[in-house]
This record gives sequence, structure tokens and C-alpha cells, in this order.
Amino acid sequence: MSESVVLPLTLIVVLGVLSQWIASVIRVPSILLLLAAGFLAGPVTGFLDPDKLLSQELLQSVVSLSLAVILFEGGLSLRLSEAKSVGKTVTRLVTVGALVTWALCTAGARFILDMSDAMSALLGAILVLSGPTVIGPLLRHIRPVGKTGPILKWEGIVIDPVGALLAALVFHSLLSDSAHTSRTQVLIEILLTLGIGTVAGLLGVGILLLLYRRHWVHDHLQAPVALGVLLAFYSASNHLQGESGLLAATLMGFVLANQKSVTVRHITTFKEHLTIVLIACLFVTLAAQVPVQELLDVIFPRGLLFLLALLFVVRPVSVIVSTIGCQLSWRERAFLSWVCPRGIVAAAGAPFFALQLSAEGMNDADQLVPITFLVIAGTVAVYSLTSPWVARLLGLAPPDPQGVLMIGSHPLARSIAAVLKECNIEVALIDTNHRHIREARLAGLRAVHANVLADDTLDELDLGGIGNLLALTPNDEVNALAGVHGSHVFGRSHVFQLPPDPGDGPLQDLPAAHLRGRIAFSETATFRRLMQLQEEGFVVKRTPLSKDFDQSSFFDLYGSSALPLFTISPEWKLHLVEAGSAGDFVPGHTLVSLVKPPSEPSKAA
Repeated sequence: MSESVVLPLTLIVVLGVLSQWIASVIRVPSILLLLAAGFLAGPVTGFLDPDKLLSQELLQSVVSLSLAVILFEGGLSLRLSEAKSVGKTVTRLVTVGALVTWALCTAGARFILDMSDAMSALLGAILVLSGPTVIGPLLRHIRPVGKTGPILKWEGIVIDPVGALLAALVFHSLLSDSAHTSRTQVLIEILLTLGIGTVAGLLGVGILLLLYRRHWVHDHLQAPVALGVLLAFYSASNHLQGESGLLAATLMGFVLANQKSVTVRHITTFKEHLTIVLIACLFVTLAAQVPVQELLDVIFPRGLLFLLALLFVVRPVSVIVSTIGCQLSWRERAFLSWVCPRGIVAAAGAPFFALQLSAEGMNDADQLVPITFLVIAGTVAVYSLTSPWVARLLGLAPPDPQGVLMIGSHPLARSIAAVLKECNIEVALIDTNHRHIREARLAGLRAVHANVLADDTLDELDLGGIGNLLALTPNDEVNALAGVHGSHVFGRSHVFQLPPDPGDGPLQDLPAAHLRGRIAFSETATFRRLMQLQEEGFVVKRTPLSKDFDQSSFFDLYGSSALPLFTISPEWKLHLVEAGSAGDFVPGHTLVSLVKPPSEPSKAA
């Protein structure tokens, strides 16, 4: 293969992966660095010219297949059970909100950018698309409390296939107008797109499930086979009806993720890794195609005015209108109004539409790409830099989250969670035992049935207000592994576990600190010992400390058998008592402990 092809392809991959890595280190959205890398490598320096590297037809095909994988991965992220509490709001945002956004963006393009009616309608449809690849990391960083996190997550994923379908329908409507096709034919095209996409998606996922259930595909080949079936049915659907493959790909992922007959965790992991690489390469390649002069021409002043209209008018009005009647506070509505970055589907769709419409001789088609990339860069930069501050200002994301994610939902864990909840500390329980989760929910506690050791569990959980992890399971290995998984999310200083049972060796024989969490409560507070104390009548109790009732008074009342668990300051700062710590409990703080009523003396813990 010619070096003139190998070197540019290598440059795309290296720049994409390097940008992703640097973005993760400095904690900024990777899209900003990917766009910058593409601009610098392409129009600024001239090192990369995608038009010379790949023909337009081949590049569009690669982009199209990549979008199939990205939308399929988005569908795999959708869990129907997670959306029950926010389903109404999400549905309104992706229907009513999408239409409001389309209408306002169309009006803005027409009157601010002075584009034609046809191009304004298409640009408005493209900008309905959000950016789930930006929203996901942003939410993990902010960890907003309440419904806003799940709503934004679901909206960001669902709006992509909806918006892509809307853009495709507007695009075909414009082509039909240019060919003087009747409105009835346009309606037929819309119905065919929906019908063929749905049938293709269901057939594709049906074949996959048949292959997996009959064990006709070995485990190590299940992910590649899923990729092959996805691309086959996506392409077949598009061949029968243009753009219907977008719906087919998303539907395949959604159905596969929500069926219960086969596990898809390894497929999800494979698709996530593949999506990361595809997004990196696509953004670098597409950004390298944007002419600098055209971008500069649209920025001042009309482009900036259009961007400001999107930020301060379009998104707020869309949220206000679409959430009428939804059970949301004004703070939640305000935060939803300030988060709507655009992403990869808009970046991939704009060049395709612009090329086709330019060939049809339509005016203003050359403005689609620079305006779209301006909006992507502007919304990602503004929202990523300001949304954490806005969330804290609205009281939806404390700068130092104090909540606790408890691994285990047994009776003692539920008792601890209930007392912490009374102290206004956010608590979430996670367990694989259905009965324990059901009883926690009946007690009014936030509980999730999941395996904390699964790769994607902590990424999918709503961690709003949660800043600590406490592993309370009877399995010492699970506790240690949960600490390793949790350290990547909360940091090692905020991850705790029960000490191992003495039968497994002395405490000094524990694995290295990076292979476990910090030891909670006491060196003798093993799971077996805590269960014994609970059987002896010990209860979890909160005790306000004061000058009149200080630490000494507390132990005088409850004896040396009392086991301090947490302290909570007047500023609602939670401190988990670590094994071997001095245990200096200050008046004015609230002490949460495991104690036996003083009328019944007990053995020392």
C-alpha cells in the first residue's frame, strides 16, 4: 500500500487516540481536542486531506457504517427499567422538545443566518441531535442529584436516532420538492422508512438471539458476529429504504439490551471500545474537511448570534414547553435548560447532506458544515465548562458529594442506610439479591439490583450526591474487588470495606492497598461479627454530641461495646470511621453507631 495512504490513516488514528487520552487526563470533553486536532492536521497545516485520502463515496460509506455501530451502542445503553421514573419527561423532550427545537433552530437559521427556507429547515433538523458521548462523561463528573442525571442520559441517547430520522426525512423532502414529487409520496417514504427500519431491526436481533440461544456461536465470536449481523441488516435496510438503517441499528441495540435470555455484557464492552475508536477517527477526519475560511466567514457576527440563540433561547424554551405537567422542580428545569451539547451524529450528517444538496444545485448548502461544527464546538465548550458550576449553584450537585454507595442490601445495611437518610445523607444500595432489594425499596430506600463487579455497573448507576463507597457483603473477595472498581470512580480515599474474617488470615496479611478499599469501622468489625452483634440486639443509632453529652458520656452510656460508624458535622460533612483511627468525636457532630440499649449490657465488640 502506498505510503501516501498509510501515513494519513495512521495520523488519523494516532491523533484520535492521543486526543481521547489527553482529554481524560485533563478532564475536558474529548470532542474539543478531536476537533482541534482535525482542524490543525487538516485545513491549518495541510498534513491531512481526507478528500485525497478517500473518495467522497467511500468516506460517506465509512461514516455511514460507523454511525450504525454508534447508534447500536447507544441502543445497548438503554435499560427500560431505568426509565420508569423519568419516562414521561424523556418522552416529552424527544417528541415535543425535538419539534420545538427544530422550529426555533429553523427560525434562527432563517432570520439570523439568512439561509433559505429549505436549508434552514434541514439545519434545524440536524441541530435537534444531542451529544451522548459528551453528556455521559459530563454527568459522571457532575453527579447531579435527583432526576436530572437520568433524564439527560436518556434524552442524549434517544434523541440521536429520533433526530437523525427527522433530518433524513427533511432531506428527502427537500429532494422530493426539487423533483416535484407529491406530498403523498413523501408521506409514503416516511412510513416506509419507519416500517422497513423496524422490521429490519427486529429481524436482525431475532437472528442474533437465535444464534446465541442455540449456542451456535462460540463466546469469543459473539461480539464479531453481532457486528456482522448489525452491518448486514443496517445496509440491507438502507438499500431497501434510504436512512431506515438508523432506526434498525438503534432498535437492534435496544431490544438486545433489554431481553433476558442471553447475556450481552461482552458484546456491550466490545462495542463501547469500538465506538470510542470510531468517534475519535470520525471527528478528526470530518474536522479536517472543514474549510477554515468558510468557518471564519460564518462565525462573525451571525454565527455567534445564532450560537447564543441556541444557548439562551432554543434550549430553555424547548425544556419549558416540553416539561409542562412533569413533576420537576424549577431548579431541575433550569439545569435541563443548560445542558444540550451537539455531537458526532450531527457532525457526520452535515457533510453528507451538504454534498448531496450541492449536487442538486441548492443554495446555502455549503453553510451546513461550518455552522454545524461551530455549534458543536461552541455548545461542548460552553456546557462542559459551565454546567458543573450551574449544577452547584442550583443545589443539584454539591462540590463535595457526601453520599454513600453501599454494596449489600442485607438488614444491617438497610438499617445503616435508613439512619443516614434521616441525617440527610444520600444513600444508594446495590445487591444481586432480589429479596434484599425489594425490602430496601419497600423501606423507602434507593436500591438497585446489579452486580457491582460488572464493568459497566458504576458507569450506568445514578451517582448523584454519592461520594463514597462502602462494601458490606459477606464475601471478602467481593468487598476487595468492589474497592478496586470503586476507586476509579470515587478515588481510593473514599472507598471502604469490612475487614476480612480472621479465618482468612490476620489483618496485616491483607492485599496491597491498591487491591482493596480502606478498612471500615474496626479491625474486628467483620461481617460475621456485625451479624452477631445484630442478633444480640444491637441497633444503628444516631446520637447528637454536645458539651453536655460528649464522647465520654456516649461511651459511659453505651459501654465499650458501642461501635462508631460515621460522624456528621453541622455542615453535613460525612466522615466514615476507619479502623485504627483515633476516634476523636467532636461536640456539635452527630455520631452514627452500632449500639445496644444501655439496659442490657453486652460483650465488647
